[in-house]
Amino acid sequence: MSVSTLQEPRLHLDPYAAGIPLTPEEFDRAQFEKGWRYELINGVLVVTPPPLEMERDPNEELGYMLRAYQEHHPDGKSLDKTLPEQTVETKRNRRRADRVLWIGLGRLPRPEDTPSVVVEFVSKGKRGHQRDYEEKRDEYMEMNIGEYWLIDRFEHIMTVFSKQGKRIKKQVVGRKEVYTTPLLPGFELRLARLLSLADEWQQLLDE
Repeated sequence: MSVSTLQEPRLHLDPYAAGIPLTPEEFDRAQFEKGWRYELINGVLVVTPPPLEMERDPNEELGYMLRAYQEHHPDGKSLDKTLPEQTVETKRNRRRADRVLWIGLGRLPRPEDTPSVVVEFVSKGKRGHQRDYEEKRDEYMEMNIGEYWLIDRFEHIMTVFSKQGKRIKKQVVGRKEVYTTPLLPGFELRLARLLSLADEWQQLLDE
């Protein structure tokens, strides 16, 4: 007589589930109602609305810049794929990154492939600042991600974190500067181009 093993049912989670405790395994198996951002932070489900226009528009522009580099630059094939709104599996949590890049694989990324670059747009408020500049930085660097780009529309800068041995290197890029990286030979990120889009939406909101 054979004994069949029943798999645990998948959780169906919506915004009303915010605050419930979950294990990483439960989160990874769950099905989510679309239109919201779901993260697992310190064993608790966190649900937030989609990013505002002043984040989505610059993020779209960054995606366009990266895909143009991929298609038209001689070294563009080094960029395998870039995606917005991607869940990143850190050692402790499940973070919803604004954008991720996979570089140098020579194929489409698989779920187990660590992103080469993670991009976040700084959230408003003291708590969001601490989360982006400290908590996410530490988690991403612990994963040995190549670079963490943190675009701050409030301070008009981009901070790039990378790992050098056991130390974390920090580079601050000013609004009028152009950022280049050996991870993407020949790619130029003009920060003013992204920040100006965020400024336009903020001005509309302030009217």
